[in-house]
Amino acid sequence: MLASVGMFALSAFAPAMAADMAARAPYVKAPPPVAIYNWTGFYIGGFGGYASEDSGTPKMEGGFAGGTIGYNWQAGNIVYGFEADGAWADVDASVSTPGVTVKSKIDALGTARGRIGFAVDKVLFYGTGGYAWVDNKISVSALGVTASQSNFHSGWTVGAGIEAFIAPQWSIKGEYLYRSLGSETYFGVASPDLNLHSVQFGVNYHFGGPIVAKY
Repeated sequence: MLASVGMFALSAFAPAMAADMAARAPYVKAPPPVAIYNWTGFYIGGFGGYASEDSGTPKMEGGFAGGTIGYNWQAGNIVYGFEADGAWADVDASVSTPGVTVKSKIDALGTARGRIGFAVDKVLFYGTGGYAWVDNKISVSALGVTASQSNFHSGWTVGAGIEAFIAPQWSIKGEYLYRSLGSETYFGVASPDLNLHSVQFGVNYHFGGPIVAKY
């Protein structure tokens, strides 16, 4: 009988107890969406930097500035793509003897490179390499007369860099490139190979909205 009465009382009070517990249960708000950065897509940007000749006396050195265009693909954390850039340059050196001055100056430079790297959300660590070119001019001045000749040097480049999003569609980057350019003939004399170390920094705008909302 006691057991029966107990079961009856429990069945009578159980709905009320459940309702009271539900009323007292804390409200848990759904977590906000998490922004996942996706590097896939086209981008354009601007950059500037400094270049110095690997060897030579005196060494050619100076600054440059220009533009970039490229495209990335992302598969998991791996990002790979293609990038081309071109810049106006003022990288030069000159040597003088009594009555004669010889000057070598790079007026423009650029690359066409592949990139592959590892993305950690909004930060990309990458290596790069490909084709490099410079437009170089040698001038010889003597007795108030100047003669000059320009040549297009082609070669290769390799380097590494880091890029990071600072806003939904904007990123900044810094990279080092080693450029090795072949010999050309000036005034009937073959020049030595032209090898440059360069450090450059840039800002890129990414099209297509690189953020994916994940809930």
